[in-house]
Amino acid sequence: MTPAHAHPPLTRNQSLVYTALTRAPGPLSAYTILDNLREEGLRAPLQVYRALDKLVVIGLVHRLESLNAFVACHHGHGDHDAAVFAICEHCGKVLELSDDATIHRLETLARDVDFAVAKTTIELRGRCAACAAAA
Repeated sequence: MTPAHAHPPLTRNQSLVYTALTRAPGPLSAYTILDNLREEGLRAPLQVYRALDKLVVIGLVHRLESLNAFVACHHGHGDHDAAVFAICEHCGKVLELSDDATIHRLETLARDVDFAVAKTTIELRGRCAACAAAA
């Protein structure tokens, strides 16, 4: 599933990396992506990092800073580069949350102090419903 906003055509490597992330059950590190795509001809970490960098810039992929891993974007983020993630510390599941009111509030707070936001990523850590129920 691709976000609603338009993006330039993907290169072969970008397409391979994006597809790997959309099919993954959770976040993947660049090296895991490389391992998964060796049979497709990707041999060097730089190939994966270049593809990931571009996919992040065009909004198809998010980097989860605390995990040093990547996930495919499941929401079109429109004009702002902001994302909120709920990360289960037990099973590793990552949910991408979308709340325009929260994003708008953060943009307002930044604007109030004349701060130009380049990127916003919020990571909530805890337990997903399934893990909480199993505990």
